[in-house]
Amino acid sequence: MSKAASPGAPDPVAALSLRRWHEGAARRGVALHCSLGHGGAWSGLVGHLPGLDLTALDLPGHGRAEPLPMGTDLHDMATQMGHVLLDSVPGKPDLIGHSFGATVALRLALERPGRLRSLTLIEPVLFSIVRDTQVFADFAQDYGRVTAAIAHDPEAAAAAFHGVWGHGRFADLAQAQRAYMAARMPLVLAQNPALLEDRPGLTRPGGLEALDLPVLLLEGGDSPPVIAAIQGALTARLPQARRVVVAGAAHMLPITHPGAVAADMARLMELETV
Repeated sequence: MSKAASPGAPDPVAALSLRRWHEGAARRGVALHCSLGHGGAWSGLVGHLPGLDLTALDLPGHGRAEPLPMGTDLHDMATQMGHVLLDSVPGKPDLIGHSFGATVALRLALERPGRLRSLTLIEPVLFSIVRDTQVFADFAQDYGRVTAAIAHDPEAAAAAFHGVWGHGRFADLAQAQRAYMAARMPLVLAQNPALLEDRPGLTRPGGLEALDLPVLLLEGGDSPPVIAAIQGALTARLPQARRVVVAGAAHMLPITHPGAVAADMARLMELETV
């Protein structure tokens, strides 16, 4: 049962920027998008899942959400927003996350045992789980060049970031989309304490092993090698994990391959697809 606001108190859900599809469908879902994206990115995927009443959140500083307040930890704030949204959804929803949003979804699952029906993690960028490997060292070398450029040339940094984690050529994007991404590159830096150093403790001993719900791990076959390493490490530690590789896809597979992603989600959630 969702928590009600105290009489006269502001409704915390009203402060969230939300998008919803298939309202009234029997199965409820909550979705968290990737870095530099927004909640509307799920529209193509959810179009294949008419039986899923899906609510997508704009994460801090993204879409129509308020900017990240100075001195606030991005992962903490995103997680807090996720808790507020989950408290508003009756029953046990299915939680879906992509990239940075998938790490927030994993944290919510760890902090709310028993609250969720299932968890779908699409290429969670939990780099810390493979930090002591050569594949992480190779990734960190390239990633360091991207983050170093943010302060003096955010558009070049966005282009380099998009070249690894986006789809299509950055130069072919609309000018407004390029500007949107460049303006949010500081949020990529703000992810580092959680993603590189695991400040929230997502990989702590025994934590993942205690996660008692079905987990779908999705990745693209053409994604950066560090993703396969992360997915392998998670598969080894999550007791009910099923790992799926979508051939021909890369990091943005919910957008580029929505039908294939939806098909595996439908299998997890026992839904029809279109």
